Amino acid sequence: MNAFADNPLQTREDIARAVSQLVDPLEAHRSPGGARLKPSAAGAWFPDISADLEGFARPLWGLAPLAAGSSSTTSEDEYDGWDWFRAGLRNGTNPDHPEYWGPADDYSQKHVETAAIGFALAVAPERIWEPLEPATQERVATYLQQIDDADLHDCNWLFFRVLVHLGLENVGEAYDRELSRATLDRLESFATEDGWYADGPPAESARDYYIPWAMHTYGLIYATLADDRDSDRAERFRERATDFVPQFRHWFREDGAGLPYGRSLTYRFAQSAFWGALAFADCEALPWGELKGLWLRNLQWWADQPMFTDGGVLSVGYRYPTTKISEPYNSPSSPYWALKAFLPLALEAGHPFWQAEPEPLPKLPEQTVQPEPKLLICRDRSADHHYALAAGQSTQYREKYTKFAYSSAFGFGVRGRRPGLEGAGHDSALALSEDGRNYRIREEIDETVVESGVLYSRWSPWGDVSVETWLAAATPWHVRVHRLETERPLKSAEGGFALPKGEADSPARHENRTDDESAWCRTPGGSSGVRDLRSDRAGEAIRQEPNTNVCHPRTVVPTLVGEHGPGVHWLVTVATAASPDGDDQWAEPPRLEAMDPVTILDSNGTEPLRCDR
Repeated sequence: MNAFADNPLQTREDIARAVSQLVDPLEAHRSPGGARLKPSAAGAWFPDISADLEGFARPLWGLAPLAAGSSSTTSEDEYDGWDWFRAGLRNGTNPDHPEYWGPADDYSQKHVETAAIGFALAVAPERIWEPLEPATQERVATYLQQIDDADLHDCNWLFFRVLVHLGLENVGEAYDRELSRATLDRLESFATEDGWYADGPPAESARDYYIPWAMHTYGLIYATLADDRDSDRAERFRERATDFVPQFRHWFREDGAGLPYGRSLTYRFAQSAFWGALAFADCEALPWGELKGLWLRNLQWWADQPMFTDGGVLSVGYRYPTTKISEPYNSPSSPYWALKAFLPLALEAGHPFWQAEPEPLPKLPEQTVQPEPKLLICRDRSADHHYALAAGQSTQYREKYTKFAYSSAFGFGVRGRRPGLEGAGHDSALALSEDGRNYRIREEIDETVVESGVLYSRWSPWGDVSVETWLAAATPWHVRVHRLETERPLKSAEGGFALPKGEADSPARHENRTDDESAWCRTPGGSSGVRDLRSDRAGEAIRQEPNTNVCHPRTVVPTLVGEHGPGVHWLVTVATAASPDGDDQWAEPPRLEAMDPVTILDSNGTEPLRCDR
């Protein structure tokens, strides 16, 4: 059931109604005492009690801004379930109640969720704090204050302490002010270049969606709510966010779809939280109409995707429900972090953000290098294809960072359970195997370089196997050159973009062309192909294990397969893909001009890549 089925998501009133449409289906899953909420019996790697607190707290990311801005709008915006949240606070913090949340120790998931409660205390105390009796207020404050005695992961988690402190400050309760300053100083030490942060110590931490939807969003919340007492820091948060804007807008397609890249993609339209946080902070980093367009189109795109369960609850998955692409910390309630996108509801209806007409995405460059996340973002208008080439990041959940390419239309796949290539997750990757059953792709990365539009990486799937990879755009193609040095015999499989198979597999709707140097597939979802410019590998069309692609449940991957004895081997690949209405220019590939040095020329005679041997 699509909770947004009758909502065009165009006006402020539509957006306000969307919050209730998202939260209302959860009510059937709330515990009798209101403190716990569990949409399904599935679990995460933290205890169920933490997951149940997650279900209680995460809706507050949308409900609190709705309440904060309701005084400037009609009573229709008001949510009528606040009694449940007050009961939940009363019982969840009461050690004598069966729904008590229990202590929040070092690194506890409960600290993540108390941040939402702190935010609600900061912006909507009249709904969630002031009606509580003094004894309950004291228990709630004491429960939240545990975060000052706990160790937290050295990453965006530190902002959870800051958000709790904002709430305690607003309702006149105590917290460790010196610890708050030290925590904020530590968070600012994660700042890097061009408005980017790392999600932790910069030398070892990821650059992904956690930068816009966590580091920047929380920083802008702080800048708004603490400006009167920490104005210099607030200004720094705003300045970094402003610098980040021209980087981040490249991650979005003209229709609002975001680039699927990195972990926690089940948070879905949290992709637009940063745009909403800029409005919340009254930070006009782009003209209000352009900012509103970026924010609104992403919400509207998501509203058209099959992401809900039959009961209207947000599922674990990305474009559709699947736990195969999730992380171990995704509980059934985790997707409700998406409600951070609704921060603009805290603004009065007369704010320039709400008064502006949404503007389309301006014409952006076809290629944009982003050194911090080590991406080359490509906007191929002839093929109607928006994707990023990736040098790779050595971090957790590596398939989400180490593929050669990530596409807003075709997504990417993760490893499945089936042996062989059907479960290898080899789309946009070079997979290597000794036995043809167990494959390894680029995961442990030894070195990366981003220079002059070329992405370089060196990686070692085994101790005696080393691969150097160069990636470059040659629109509508991209080029991959690999220097494989191995002391053992290996089988290889290199995949193009994964292509959705659609409802039926009839020959009239699906076409696979394979020969001794290429593979090309076409379905109702578009086309995708790979060529070996040295004619060393043969083409195959490999179906993928179902539900392992983030965007499509059934996919096929055009693939080049080969065998390599001990020694040094050069693999030269070009790949292309197009939407159903786009042109992949399959008949006009780049050509291999020379091997010493390796020189590629595109169809216009331009040299996108040269590699010294």
